Order: sequence, then structure tokens, then C-alpha cells
Amino acid sequence: MALAKFKNPRYIVVEGPIRVGKSTLAKALAENLHARRVFDVDDNPFLRDFYNEKPGAAFRAQMYFLYERHRRLIEARPEDGGAPIVADFLFQKDKIFAYMNLDNEELKLYEKFFEMLAPSVAAPDLVVYLQGKPEVLRKRVAKKADPLEAEISPEYVEAVADAYEHFFFRYSGSNLLVVDTSEIDFVQRNQDLQELLRRLRQPVKGTQYFLPLGQS
Repeated sequence: MALAKFKNPRYIVVEGPIRVGKSTLAKALAENLHARRVFDVDDNPFLRDFYNEKPGAAFRAQMYFLYERHRRLIEARPEDGGAPIVADFLFQKDKIFAYMNLDNEELKLYEKFFEMLAPSVAAPDLVVYLQGKPEVLRKRVAKKADPLEAEISPEYVEAVADAYEHFFFRYSGSNLLVVDTSEIDFVQRNQDLQELLRRLRQPVKGTQYFLPLGQS
């Protein structure tokens, strides 16, 4: 019996903590696959107050993220025969930050809205999880020199990286390719990017790990 021909996933999500290279990879994938791009929220009006630790800002920021992420994914819903989709975020990851930043009473209310919205969001065919060691991420944040990101503490960067590890260690919602970006840099090195793109032209079943050539 002939093996079924591999079909490229039609709905891909690129995920990972801050400055891990999500936007660079998502842009390259969208261009390679002639896909529609779904951008994560970058204009949350409550984010600056959150970084400045103003009371109530964490809840306002989190609810804005939840609403906007749901809206964007629903509007870009994959269609049979339509263009593939590449998203910069996984809807379920919204909980990572909710559990980090909300108090118990806020979390109870957040959970009610999350459970109401989540069933209407389609599961991706493939998630590419970009890992990064906290010290590497901190260096990249400093190098980027974004004024808003300058307000993020090193401890928060480390907490986010750890929370992502915890989340994806247990993730089973779709096929998952784990990529450690601490030893490669496809933002600055095109060779690393092209090697990863070649890997993504091959099947990913369950949870698999991307190991660049030349690494043991």
C-alpha cells in the first residue's frame, strides 16, 4: 500500500516568550506558504499601566488580550480550499499570563470568559514552540531597546520563559515542533532560518524537536 502524500499543515501557530523570534518565523512561513497572517495584539492600551504595576491594570490588560485574540482568530477562521493561515499566537497560551498576573478573584472571572470563548477557536494543525533561555531572551530584549520592553524586569522575563516551558511540556492540543532558539538565531542568520523552513516541509507527528545540523 502506498503511503499517503504529506500535506502541508494549513493552520500553523508560532509561539514562544518575548524576543524569541516569533514574528520573524511567522513572516517567513507566511511568505513561503502564501498564507494569511494573523498578528498577535501589539496595541493593548492597558499594557503600560500593567508594567508600571498600577492597581487593576493586569486584569484590564488580560481581558483585552483575551477578547482581541479571540476576535482575530475567529475572523481568520481556516476555510476549505482557502489560503493557509500562520498565526503569531496560540489562543490557549492566554492562560499562561492570566495565571501569572491575576489574583484569585480576577482569575475566576477570567476563567468564565475563557471557557465561553475557547470552544469556538479551531485547533491548529501544527504549533511551532520557540524556546529560549532567560539569559538569552534578556540580552535580546536589551538589544532591541524597545521603550515599553525596557520596563519589563529580568525576573519577569525569566518567569514567562519558565511558564511557557511548563505549559508546552503538557501541551497535546495539536502536533508540536519544539525549537530551542538559544543556540540558533534565525533572526540574524538566514542559514538557520532556511534550515528550519526545510524541516517544516516535512511531517511533524505528536511532539518532535528540531535539532539543527552540526549540533549533537
